[in-house]
Amino acid sequence: MPERTSYDAVIVGGGHNGLVAAAYLARAGRSVLVLERLDHTGGAAVSTRAFAGVDARLSRYSYLVSLLPPKIVRDLGLRFAVRKRTVSSYTPTVRDGRPTGLLVGGGEDRTRTAFAELTGSEREFDAWQRFYGATQRLAERVFPTLTEPLPTRAALRATVDDDATWHALFERPLGEVVEETFTDDLVRGVVLTDGLIGTFATAHDPSLRQNRCFLYHVIGGGTGDWDVPLGGMGALTDALADAARRAGAEIVTDCAVTGIATDGRGAEVTCEQGTVGARRVLVNAAPRELARLLGEAPPPPAEGAQLKVNMLLTRLPRLRDTGVDPREAFSGTFHIAEGYTQLESAYQQAASGALPAAPPSEIYCHSLTDPSILGADLVRQGYQTLTLFGLHAPASLFTADNDTTRDRLLAATLAELDRHLAEPLADCLAHDGDGRPCIEARSPLDLDRELGLPGGNIFHRDLAFPYADPSDEELGDARSAPARWGVATTHANVLLCGAGALRGGGVSGIPGHNAAMAVLEEG
Repeated sequence: MPERTSYDAVIVGGGHNGLVAAAYLARAGRSVLVLERLDHTGGAAVSTRAFAGVDARLSRYSYLVSLLPPKIVRDLGLRFAVRKRTVSSYTPTVRDGRPTGLLVGGGEDRTRTAFAELTGSEREFDAWQRFYGATQRLAERVFPTLTEPLPTRAALRATVDDDATWHALFERPLGEVVEETFTDDLVRGVVLTDGLIGTFATAHDPSLRQNRCFLYHVIGGGTGDWDVPLGGMGALTDALADAARRAGAEIVTDCAVTGIATDGRGAEVTCEQGTVGARRVLVNAAPRELARLLGEAPPPPAEGAQLKVNMLLTRLPRLRDTGVDPREAFSGTFHIAEGYTQLESAYQQAASGALPAAPPSEIYCHSLTDPSILGADLVRQGYQTLTLFGLHAPASLFTADNDTTRDRLLAATLAELDRHLAEPLADCLAHDGDGRPCIEARSPLDLDRELGLPGGNIFHRDLAFPYADPSDEELGDARSAPARWGVATTHANVLLCGAGALRGGGVSGIPGHNAAMAVLEEG
């Protein structure tokens, strides 16, 4: 039970963004209550012993860190660290009947050689260097703005100070610049994938949702690097919960919120244990859930589009491409069926209501970079984890029969992986204490049921460009602190602090930080 009957701030949801907001507000001397419906905090950023009787703590849902600002780590005194991967990616393919692939990483000279061996010249590598040099300059300018009040579109464009890059990424479909810059189908596909993570779109989608997804995947930390959380993703949320509690926030788990009532000045939050009052309510849940709690009409449906798979192996599988060590190939992002034309074909098949014949996915091995998530015995025996994220798997494909469709898609996805292995992946799977293979899969509908993600959408709704959009002015007074920070709702004292806020999405803590800043600014 909560210790008090009213608080300065009640935070609905104990995921990482809610915990960030709680820690900032409590450190500022506000009374803060966090209510979490599950029996643990962390939301989608947790470490779990997924397989019975096996000492392995996997990042079950979200699994890499890019968008978490070092500022938040410093401000909150978090005992948390990340480790960089030495390899960015490996993409296997077959050229002229010969197994080969593209390894990006291990130094500029090695990457240049890999491009030349795959494509026959250095042209694609030079284009790659120019393209990602431009995105890094963009990242250096845009990332610091994410923890500041929302800039206008014109102000952000002036900050970017590169009209060609602005036009390519903010105004034209991503496919246009990809096709103008690169000629090799495989290279084009590797670039495009960052625009399709959890996003069901084509390279030329006129909505530019693929551009917005791409932007958030290349600006993290001002570098675009995707790093491994030491100790697993749960190490971050455990550190955040500790920081919030140390600052004086109260956290109550096993407490599902059932309703929110507000008159714009005060609010009441009802949960299974009773009702508490609040000056402000911060909602670390999807806009769909907020509407439900307020008894209002829901927003347009959101739909996720991914298959998430966790595995534990007794050893890494051997590759058909003998020119690369599996320990390097799997330590970065291992792309499967993600050539440019393959991605388009998979999208078109899924859009027509069929499972993709060659499901695209990407895999990485956390334990190669951070073996601390495995027990000492497993490390000595050479066990490794694999995390797979499948693309172009919209929730609508699963509505008729979730379990059967998930199993069919998993089998087809692993078959695509096996095409590039010198031995079946099944031969490398570990078994749990009950003798079952150590593999679990989650469809968008599973993620909706388990985490409250609408339609399994990992961003809660379509991502937005990180500037003030006049179309969002109906969310309260555009001059108010919540609107200026991108966390406003139609109620003055109810704020979004989760992924559905502007500049939300990913494991970042940014909307939690921004909601807290809006509260503190208003006094």
